[in-house]
Amino acid sequence: MDSFSILTGLIGGLGMFLYGMKLMGDGLENAAGEKLKSILEKLTSNKYIAVLVGAAVTAIIQSSSATTVMVVSFVNAGLMSLVQAVGVIMGANIGTTITAQMVSFDLDAVAPIFVGVGAIILLMAKKKKVRDLASIVLGFGILFLGMSAMSTAMKPIAEASWFKEFVVIVADKSILGLLAGLGMTAIVQSSSATTGILVALATTGAIDMRLAFPVILGCNIGTCVTAILASLGTNRTAKKAALLHLLFNTIGAVIFFPFIGPFIRFIESTDPNVARQVANAHTIFNITVTIILLPLSTYLVKLVNKILPGDSEIEKEGAIYLDKSLLDTPIVANGQVLKETLRMANKAKENVLLAMKAFNEDNEEATEKVYKNEKIINALEKDITDYLVELSQLELPEADIKLFSSTYHVINDIERIGDHAENIADLALEKINKGLNLGENANKELNEMFDKTIRAIEVAIESYSNKSLIVPKEIEVIEEEIDNLEKKLRENNIKRLNERACAAASSVIFLDLISNLERIGDHANNIGHAGKKA
Repeated sequence: MDSFSILTGLIGGLGMFLYGMKLMGDGLENAAGEKLKSILEKLTSNKYIAVLVGAAVTAIIQSSSATTVMVVSFVNAGLMSLVQAVGVIMGANIGTTITAQMVSFDLDAVAPIFVGVGAIILLMAKKKKVRDLASIVLGFGILFLGMSAMSTAMKPIAEASWFKEFVVIVADKSILGLLAGLGMTAIVQSSSATTGILVALATTGAIDMRLAFPVILGCNIGTCVTAILASLGTNRTAKKAALLHLLFNTIGAVIFFPFIGPFIRFIESTDPNVARQVANAHTIFNITVTIILLPLSTYLVKLVNKILPGDSEIEKEGAIYLDKSLLDTPIVANGQVLKETLRMANKAKENVLLAMKAFNEDNEEATEKVYKNEKIINALEKDITDYLVELSQLELPEADIKLFSSTYHVINDIERIGDHAENIADLALEKINKGLNLGENANKELNEMFDKTIRAIEVAIESYSNKSLIVPKEIEVIEEEIDNLEKKLRENNIKRLNERACAAASSVIFLDLISNLERIGDHANNIGHAGKKA
């Protein structure tokens, strides 16, 4: 076999390996569905639980790089602390060894069966769940076909004199193996791909653990490149998360480097099969480093804070939860849309409260905050809409698709609530500038209607947050009360005018205000019904 055939065989095999891994990971992720999202959302500050979460999520999505990119995104959004990030990153390193363990078994003979069965089911199945399971089976088969192709392509390399000389040099100088692993992983941005190549070489008998283990140490450092790239353009805290990843993996390699000889002898005693030795070394190394460094995670965070001093204020204008890197994990991305929409809704509620504060207290400073928040609400509407457009191109569970379609209408209703809050702020300024006083009775009536309007917003937000298809009875009752109040207050206002108990200018502002409150109630009612409409 000439060098060109070897190269094409290796590239083709690696391509199948990576594609099979992604196909299997996507299938597992979609099959996990809400469970994956809940695992991430229920992450606590307990660093030991964080390790388990990192390992579980990485085992599902088959990529420690993807998990660490998600961690950087969550830290950037303020969803995760650096202490939590350390645990998840350590767990991700353990989870990624699952791939190496799988491919170290000799399943070449049955791989075509997995491909055939998976492809047939995928082409024939109509139900999404069945198609997800078929993707897992198909990806599993393609992954092993890729391993077989790489092993076949590398067989001539095992006999080549130049490669034997290279193995002797690297085996004597472990630092070269570490650098080789670092470079390979930085290029393909997948430690699983590098260990897959090592397993393929081990299968041909071309290498032993003296070469393989230093490369494993290097690939653990090289996989940090993806997270570092993801941290570019993020806030300082997110950059600290990427640095934590780099420090953890580098310190782990440094700890093990002086003990390479004894560790290799231990690994070789666990299994005579070199491919299994590679997988075992990868797993045991990452578990051991986690056990050593996890209790020291607080000091790791302190070290990172010294290297990158200063805390970063999360920019509030525009979306903070939406990160395009999370689109590779649609289940998580859809959950982020919900969080950002709820943030927008709470910002609109805050604006209504501020606007009424400005009106009741003649507070011009509160009106300025309303105008500032309104810009944020408008920016969020655009950011969420743009993100929804991109998310709509991806496959999502049926339940999420229903909620997803209703979100377009929800953000429009939220934006309109913001507009009405701005209108109330304008009325507050007009009242201040003209020195108007609506009178005790009018103010009492306004605050009664305002209280019901705020309650309507709160129930609407709670209903949307719970993604319930059952509309809360309370919101319908409140909406009816608000409508009745508006009619009653209009009549009372006319009575006060007839009795000359209020000025015409005050009367106009009063009517405009109750009209805006009534419209806010309508939009809150729409949001409360969003789940049902979906």
